[in-house]
Amino acid sequence: MIHQPVIDAGRPVASILCGLIGSGIAGSRSPQMHESEARALGLTMVYRILDGEPMGYAAGDLPRLLPMFQAMGFDGLNVTHPFKQDVMPLLDSLSDAARAIGAVNTILFEDGQAFGDNTDWSGYRTHFLAGLGDRRRAHIALIGAGGAAAAVGYAHLDLGATYLTISDPAQDRAAALADRLGALFPRAQVIATSTADAIAGADGVVQTSPIGMESHPGLPFDPDLLHPDQWVSDIIYFPLQTPLLAAAQAKGCATLNGGGMAVMQAAHAFSLFTGVEPDSARMLADFARDTQRRTAA
Repeated sequence: MIHQPVIDAGRPVASILCGLIGSGIAGSRSPQMHESEARALGLTMVYRILDGEPMGYAAGDLPRLLPMFQAMGFDGLNVTHPFKQDVMPLLDSLSDAARAIGAVNTILFEDGQAFGDNTDWSGYRTHFLAGLGDRRRAHIALIGAGGAAAAVGYAHLDLGATYLTISDPAQDRAAALADRLGALFPRAQVIATSTADAIAGADGVVQTSPIGMESHPGLPFDPDLLHPDQWVSDIIYFPLQTPLLAAAQAKGCATLNGGGMAVMQAAHAFSLFTGVEPDSARMLADFARDTQRRTAA
């Protein structure tokens, strides 16, 4: 599916209605990122938070909610924890990346059809290369095995990682992700194991679970498992400085917060929603300024 641009000769000819579905996402900055870039490009966009917690919906409600949002005129939706995998069988078609990763974070509604894509992997890849691209990354430890973990694991294997160790409290989910990613990248060794074994000997650790979010406070694992030669990447961005990153920095680890991934996946999703390429540098700068305002408040 090719989403057609909504501008003609530089003039907006349509408004765009988008939203984010997930649970515990009141702190999401997706509306600001998308609407600010749309204004800069002369587009009219409304972006809504559709939080499952206050709205009272769960995964079992998605079969009725997606058609409802489509009927309400939504052009597209972003999808976050915990629905990235649950939405897949409800869609009419999938991109190759979404099918391979086994998770969807972007849905387009067009011509009565719902198309699923994944911009998490490409957004994380771009963000990682900019922030930690000069670090060793042959052995990656992945903490969490949900939809975001699948995208991050895919990104690192695409970048050439040869050993990926995955840990999740749901061991069967970790094993299933290891099997899927291992089949996609047969030259790499991908295994599910305990958290301690996953981190031991890793060049870097990527935290992809919801633990550390404002709605899921805490640490996903004991920071004493880390050593100073490792880097730590957390995909959470509200808060931007998670307890894990603070603990990793105290251990002497290089760290990467989730802000850049949030911006770059949003930039890639924005191009799908609108058919217009955003200015990702401007989006990163806007995000940084907004972060400063929130910190100062």
